Order: sequence, then C-alpha cells, then structure tokens
Amino acid sequence: MHVPSLPEDLDAPARLWARAVTFALVEGAREDGRTEHVLDEHGLWCHSTGACGWWRLTVLDGGRAVFVGQDPDGSHTHIDGEQIDFLAGGPDWLPWEQLRDDARGNLFGFVYWWDNGSWHRITYPEQLGEDGLEGAAPWVGSEEEFLTLAAVLACAEDFASPDQETALYEAVSRFRERAEERTVDEAAVADLLAAVLPDGVSAERLTAALDLVARAGLNPAGTP
Repeated sequence: MHVPSLPEDLDAPARLWARAVTFALVEGAREDGRTEHVLDEHGLWCHSTGACGWWRLTVLDGGRAVFVGQDPDGSHTHIDGEQIDFLAGGPDWLPWEQLRDDARGNLFGFVYWWDNGSWHRITYPEQLGEDGLEGAAPWVGSEEEFLTLAAVLACAEDFASPDQETALYEAVSRFRERAEERTVDEAAVADLLAAVLPDGVSAERLTAALDLVARAGLNPAGTP
C-alpha cells in the first residue's frame, strides 16, 4: 500500500463489503464482549482498530460506496493548524449529513468514494505524509491481511490444533467468496461459524449470524 494511500490501493466495494461483514460475523460468533464491528443504517463500522482508530464502509444505490476512517497514530488531519477538508469537491450523492457530522468531530484521516468503477478522494496537500489507511484498514487491498485479522477476531491462537487454524482460514476464504457473490445461504454461514467455534455452534448464534447476513444483503433476499 502507498503512503499516503492512493485510490488503486483499495479493492472494489463488493469485496470490501464481503470482508467487512465477515469480520462482524466472526466477532459476533465469539461473543467475548467485543462490539467493534457493527452494522447500522450508516453502514458497517469498526469502532476500534486499535489506539482508537476506526473505519466505516457504506454501500449505496447505483453501485456506489464510501469508505472513511482514521488511524490516530498515522492520520494527518491538520496542515499549518488548519483542518484538512477531506470532503472538498465530493459528489452530491455522498451521505452528507453523516459525513459532515464526522468532519465536525475531526474523525477523518481518509475519505474515499466509489463511482463509475473506481475509487476517488481529494488531492492531498503536499505536506500530508500519511493518511492512516494502512494503519486503520490494511485489509482493504490485501486478502492476506484480511485473513490474518479474521483469525485474530476468531482467537485462533486458542485453537487446540494447527489443523483447526488451517480450517478457519479455508472457511473464511470460502465465505468471503460467497459473500462477494451475494449467494450466502444457511449452509455457508454454518460452515463459517463451525470453523470459528470448533466445539459447536448454538442455534442462537446461528440465528443471529443469519440475521446479520440478511441485513447486509449477502443473499438474494437481503439488501444492504
């Protein structure tokens, strides 16, 4: 990934959405008190990437999308004492009310929007040496980073055998492919959860995961 990041560093929204929802499902299956990944009317959020970093992915009508966030250790938010306007020149279709609220809170280190088949952002000032995308969301352009973070969320280090960890990576990869195609069914969800929870998956956890999949639009009947 470039530093600061470039639009070509991010994969297409369908893949990012599939990865983001997978994170939420894996985290939810563990039920260890974490609520870092949340799906609401504004998109899918990660409220804590470490050191109070965050990101949010929003999928909109017409194949459009918005990806925003900040890494407190890497994002440069001000130049010469002035807050950088990461929304300057943004298109009319952006979710402006939410984005302006984010901007008032000085929450941006990067703002990307997808339109006409590619990602876009403002032209960064020359003084901006880093925007924090690599620190907040290295998985946006890397399947390896995605799988690694999914394993962390699954607490794979606690698995009883290396075979279980291998099975997790394979299940996460399979699920991401189905999620990107929006062909997820109950069997695909059960397969993912079984890899996260080798000792067994309760009916309650499976039901909660299926609800999230439907709300995220990962099956033909759902809409994000």
